[in-house]
Amino acid sequence: MTGLVVDHVTKQFPTRGEPLAVLRDVSFACQAGDSVAILGPSGSGKSTLLHILGTLDRPTSGAVTLDGQDPFQLDESGAAGFRNRHIGFVFQDHHLLPQLSVLENVLIPTLAEGRPDDQTRLRARDLIERVGLSDRLDHRPAELSGGERQRVGVARALIRRPKLILADEPTGNLDRTNALTIGRLLVDLQRQEQAMLVIVTHSGELAQLLQHRFELDDGLLRTA
Repeated sequence: MTGLVVDHVTKQFPTRGEPLAVLRDVSFACQAGDSVAILGPSGSGKSTLLHILGTLDRPTSGAVTLDGQDPFQLDESGAAGFRNRHIGFVFQDHHLLPQLSVLENVLIPTLAEGRPDDQTRLRARDLIERVGLSDRLDHRPAELSGGERQRVGVARALIRRPKLILADEPTGNLDRTNALTIGRLLVDLQRQEQAMLVIVTHSGELAQLLQHRFELDDGLLRTA
């Protein structure tokens, strides 16, 4: 099956007593071009679910497939390659490297395959222009505003043409104006690229920009 399919996923963590169930029988699916918001209070399991979708953590049971492939069937090296090729991440804290320029930061995900070629560098420059930072190519993160740094993070997430973009509270550190601007930019670029987008957020305003909305509470996923 094409797209992202999350099928009866559970996640438990061992404790001295009964296992702690963080995700309980979570299922949903999306296709290329779809956008999904997952709302919920702190501690509801949103980040745990995002880590599983990004192959950074494994489900206790259930399955996650991306275009029919189960990354959890791969060894550690294979899973890392799968993640780098097919999944882009946007974090609440941009995680830019302070010693690198905007252009160099956007190119970081491509370095696993050696020195970026001319076509890849053109792709990076195009993305930087599309996020409105063409005049900041050689700037370091310290020379950028918070909103500009997050724009770089969005461009970096898209550099490998990922099938799936995962965003963890991508506007959580921004004021309302910048938050809405970054939210719209992320959704617009995701649609242009025909990628799938899953955002976990506390923001109802950000969630309204996406096509599908779910709420995660006590480990259970419901339509919001």
